[in-house]
Amino acid sequence: IQKLCDRVASSTLLDDRRDAVRALKSLSKKYRLEVGIQAMEHLIHVLQTDRSDSEIIGYALDTLYNVISNDLEEEEQEENSAKQVDDLGSQFTEIFIKQQENVTLLLTLVEEFDFHVRWPGVKLLTSLLKQQGPQVQQIILVSPMGVSRLMDLLADSREVIRNDGVLLLQQLTKSNAAIQKIVAFENAFERLLDIITEEGNSDGGIVVEDCLLLLQNLLKNNNSNQNFFKEGSYIQRMKPWFEVGDDNCGWSAQKVTNLHLMLQLVRVLVSPTNPPGATSSCQKAMFHCGLLQQLCTILMATGGPADILTETINTVSEVIRGCQTNQDYFASVNAPSNPPRPAIVVLLMSMVNERQPFVLRCAVLYCFQCFLYKNQKGQGEIVSTLLPSTIDGNSVSAGQLLCGGLFSTDSLSNWCAAVALAHALQENATLKEQLLRVQLATSIGNPPVSLLQQCTNILSQGSKVQTRVGLLMLLCTWLSNCSIAVTHFLHNPANVPFLTGQIAENLGEEEQLVQGLCALLLGISIYYNDNSLENYRKEKLKQLIEKRIGRENFIEKLGFISKHELYSRAAQKPQPSFSSPDHMMFDHEFTKLVKELEGVISKAIYKSSEEDKKEEEVKKTLEQHDNIVTHYKKVIREQDQELEELKERINTLTSQNEQLQATVTQQVSQIQQHKDQYNLLKVQLGKDTQHHNSHGETFQMNGIQTEEVSKLKEELEEWKNKHELLQGQLKEKDSVIEKLNSSQLEMGTTEQSSQTSKFGGLEHNNELQKELEMLRSQIQLQSVEISKLQMENQKLQVMVLVNKFHQCFKLSNELPDKSFMTVEGTFSQVRCVSVCGSKATGTNGRTELQESQVKALSEEKESLKQHLDSSSSTVAILQDEKSKLQREVAESKKEQDDLLVLLADQDQKISALKIKLKDLGVPVEDEDDTESGDQGDEDEDGDEEEQD
Repeated sequence: IQKLCDRVASSTLLDDRRDAVRALKSLSKKYRLEVGIQAMEHLIHVLQTDRSDSEIIGYALDTLYNVISNDLEEEEQEENSAKQVDDLGSQFTEIFIKQQENVTLLLTLVEEFDFHVRWPGVKLLTSLLKQQGPQVQQIILVSPMGVSRLMDLLADSREVIRNDGVLLLQQLTKSNAAIQKIVAFENAFERLLDIITEEGNSDGGIVVEDCLLLLQNLLKNNNSNQNFFKEGSYIQRMKPWFEVGDDNCGWSAQKVTNLHLMLQLVRVLVSPTNPPGATSSCQKAMFHCGLLQQLCTILMATGGPADILTETINTVSEVIRGCQTNQDYFASVNAPSNPPRPAIVVLLMSMVNERQPFVLRCAVLYCFQCFLYKNQKGQGEIVSTLLPSTIDGNSVSAGQLLCGGLFSTDSLSNWCAAVALAHALQENATLKEQLLRVQLATSIGNPPVSLLQQCTNILSQGSKVQTRVGLLMLLCTWLSNCSIAVTHFLHNPANVPFLTGQIAENLGEEEQLVQGLCALLLGISIYYNDNSLENYRKEKLKQLIEKRIGRENFIEKLGFISKHELYSRAAQKPQPSFSSPDHMMFDHEFTKLVKELEGVISKAIYKSSEEDKKEEEVKKTLEQHDNIVTHYKKVIREQDQELEELKERINTLTSQNEQLQATVTQQVSQIQQHKDQYNLLKVQLGKDTQHHNSHGETFQMNGIQTEEVSKLKEELEEWKNKHELLQGQLKEKDSVIEKLNSSQLEMGTTEQSSQTSKFGGLEHNNELQKELEMLRSQIQLQSVEISKLQMENQKLQVMVLVNKFHQCFKLSNELPDKSFMTVEGTFSQVRCVSVCGSKATGTNGRTELQESQVKALSEEKESLKQHLDSSSSTVAILQDEKSKLQREVAESKKEQDDLLVLLADQDQKISALKIKLKDLGVPVEDEDDTESGDQGDEDEDGDEEEQD
């Protein structure tokens, strides 16, 4: 080892150093002490200087792990040398972390992605945390980004590193709230829950167990992380953990372990030691996400392991403890039996059954206590099953089971039933009085006995200590703060002598606890005594204690309770946890009662009769004062309620008034707008009166002016006739052109015939020119007519709008209210009503006037809307007619253009014929002049005709 260390320190070649470190690694398991002493400093130097070579770094880390870790040695060492092994690993760890730079260097190496560096680095750091946890935690905490670097291990794709990273974080988060918070806010919850889901939830392997242990470290006794877990909606992700199904094919040991840890994690979130607000919010979240329902399903399932059933009962107990919603749901759960029975009844049957395991019976008792904790409704339901009017002989009730357990031969059943019944009476004076009505049939032929008397009878029979302790706790709870119950207890003449006899005797240590409880019960009978029984007044009971027991002796016996070891254990936490049935003596809630009453009873014993009288007077005065205060509080509460109701009513009326005023204002503005529009249209109508009179009276059918439309149709027919006439003339011209062509062919036969044809062509040419002029004039006339039609169409649209507004205002003048004759009258009437309303003193009268105005205005608005819709439909139909006429006029224009083109072709043909006649030697000049003169005369005549 010394030679290898020298090679590591002095060799210049990396290969030599690597071989030496590899050899040290192989020796480190067997010669752990020697390698640790001689090579640790050299190995740390290698980590600092040879970081470029991952192989030598991996060997060095493995060697250090073998030296520091105790895992391998613990398997080989005997029990006697186990302590030396622990000391050895702790000493080497202390040497390593003495220089904080070594831990920082190790954190840097853990960041390397190389498997041969990262994995041994994780294992070494885990071992350091196991040996010297708090010191290493502090170094990592002050290291920059130290915790964040380690959180990256959970995201490693290599499962070996990820799983060892979970183990590392387990050690890192132990008992260190600061690191727990950092890890939680580094998204640890999300990553761990993802791993659990990937591994199969409760069916997963040991990785799931490690993740659950880490989650417990993060959440247990850490209110900040619990709140973060709840607000992050991670409670909802716990529900699939408990979907175990109904298959009873067998539970593996790992599955049992996983489910046990999952249940414990739920209990961490709702533990009674947590702040009440945090616990309550987690309980509500578990109910809303269905987690409580899933737990109840497991609770009522059959075939599961006993320890899982026990832990499930404990978990359900803490989920419902003090939460009314969850308690109500649990009361409604039924067991899958025939006929169905409430889950509470089934659990109580297990509690009073002496064949059931002790741990299971304790869990059921805890569940029953949590169900009744701050649950007066549940307490009333349990006590009601004992009352004569509600007993059902066909089914077993919770009250019957408790009475059966209370008087059975099994002392543990007696104790459990007594404690359960005491919880049904906890802080509920009404139920304490009702329970006095319970009558029990002890044997055939004997009269029934009250439950209170039966409990005292069993006490006097000298049963087991556990039974007597349970009954005394029940009686103390029952009589505390209930004077009527004290009176019933003292009414039995055997009770007080029995108690004084038990207290006065000098018994062994086992009986001292019973003596202390008897002293407490007698003290309660004095403190809550209303002096209604002459023989058992407070003063007489004190004198009895003074004579038979002695005040000092009585106080000493009373102090036996709080000095008992089992009392101290029970006072620590609500859950009953006992190592054996013999240790089951005290209940957690009863310890609170003892603390409350021990002092006041001691004072009450030493008070004189005069002080008692003064105290009674003070009590009466205080009671009277309290009654007066209570009465006035009640009156004030009722007045406050009335004031709140009146305020709400005033607010509603005010809001309605504001809405109505706003509506009236809006309607007034609309009326003003309509009035302005009416005046404007009236002015426009005055300008267009002459034009409308020229057209005469017209009538409307379905919103269409039929007379104007019929005129347009007649004009359209005339244009169609003219069009047909022009087409006929065009055909005549075509026939003339054909004749000219035929005459041209015959022109070469004789000259005389050519002269004749020339003469005829000239005559036809003159006729064609005249007809062309006529066609042009007709086209001009048609264009004038088209413009006239467009003007008339525009006038028709204006008339439609005018008629529409005439109809609207005619209807507005004919409203149901006869006093509103015109729009102006309506507006003035609204203003008058508003003025009168402002002067009125009553809110209801103003509201009715405003409602009537709003109704009239809304009806007027609806009528205007209807007429506006009809007018718009009229305009739309007229626009359609206009578009049809425009299309027909466009078609006629197109046909006229075609005729003009044909006439131009004819002119070209005529000019061609003239040229040919000239070529043939036909003189045409003089004749053209005469023809032009004649044509001029004809043009003048045509102009006169056009003017006419």
